[in-house]
Amino acid sequence: MSAPPNPITPPLPVLPQHPEPHVSPRTSANPDWYTQGVPHIWLPYSQMKTAPAPLAAQSTQNARITLTDGRELVDGVAAWWTACHGYNHPHIRAAVAAQLATMPHVMFGGMVHEPALRLASRLCAMLPGDLDRVFFTDSGSVAVEVAMKMAIQYRLNTGEPKRTKMLAFKGGYHGDTLATMAVCDPEEGMHHLYGDVLANHIIAPLPQDEASEAAFFQLLDDHAHELTAILTEPLVQGAGGMLFHTPAVLRTLREAADRYGLLLILDEIFTGFGRTGTMFACEQAGIVPDIITLSKALTGGTMALAATIARPHVYDAFLSDNPEHALMHGPTFMANALACASANASLDLFETEPRLEQVAAIEAHLKKNLERCRTLPGVKDVRVLGAIGVVELEKIDNPDALRQRFIAENVWIRPFRSIVYLTPAFTIPEDDLTALTDAIYRVLSTDK
Repeated sequence: MSAPPNPITPPLPVLPQHPEPHVSPRTSANPDWYTQGVPHIWLPYSQMKTAPAPLAAQSTQNARITLTDGRELVDGVAAWWTACHGYNHPHIRAAVAAQLATMPHVMFGGMVHEPALRLASRLCAMLPGDLDRVFFTDSGSVAVEVAMKMAIQYRLNTGEPKRTKMLAFKGGYHGDTLATMAVCDPEEGMHHLYGDVLANHIIAPLPQDEASEAAFFQLLDDHAHELTAILTEPLVQGAGGMLFHTPAVLRTLREAADRYGLLLILDEIFTGFGRTGTMFACEQAGIVPDIITLSKALTGGTMALAATIARPHVYDAFLSDNPEHALMHGPTFMANALACASANASLDLFETEPRLEQVAAIEAHLKKNLERCRTLPGVKDVRVLGAIGVVELEKIDNPDALRQRFIAENVWIRPFRSIVYLTPAFTIPEDDLTALTDAIYRVLSTDK
């Protein structure tokens, strides 16, 4: 697919300006589809008995969401960190439309197609090192499950059946399925209620200083014989609380994996595709994982798609005359042609539009405009990396109520745990970004 002839954003450091919105008169009545449908849905991460009524979205454009009542909200979350190019980018929209007219989907069992193979080749070319075998899935959680299955079966296929546990880290989050819940933080995470039914892996503190590093290597001395892989989110533990760590931590993990014969799995579902300031977070540490998982911004937030990508020595362990050595996994919609077309179009945009420069401009803006929050009562920390801005509070008693206050400021910001955070589209106009940071400061200044 050719690159877009007319990129919609000028080169940075000047961020594009959003035109003044046309806001239709606000109506009090919800549309029929809303009143008839809401009693039948079950919303994510919500106590349905007490949660506020969900907003009715009607349309999107760049960094804004238009509601059915005419209000426009500046989106500070980019659809859970996915819409890196903003909503409705014309190049992605055209690619999906063209693929829809040709072949929306075909099974990927014994059959392949151009969008998937082009995407696989492009991903392997842009990733560091020799990551060169792509297994497509349709969600981040499943991509991590596949990585775990690869790591476990790698041991089974190579005659080490007792080395099947993962070493993951406190503060980590890798998905909501039963397998991935078992490698999330068991105490601080959202899955602690399931503790008694989850698989037993080892969860440790990240080695971030001399003491924790010594404890980390002692743990490996004691448990390496039962471990197959180390699993972490590089640089930022996202849903665990937007917790940052340095590239040196990743180098320690790579060193440990090599020393103890472990695979290193990096979950770049949140951090991949520019979010931390480089295309992939692991680049900042100069390391290559044995397996990497990607999703979220892979398609620019347009379609559901994920990928688990392995190095040759992992893949080779599955090559055998024994059919049981094959990787037995196959999502029905894996390598969906529409999603792959969307992802190829998203990669076009990274090649032709100044995304990393835009991320750098967003980072500078967030550092300048969120820092003032540090002096507010109840603020514990302010931190920024790439297009991620975090204001950590001592506590948030009622996230739903705080969210409603942001909505009243005409911004879409979803506080969770003890943090208020921004992960905007890379194409967000400067005035919209200012609207987000100003809203955070105003709301937290008056929060009681």
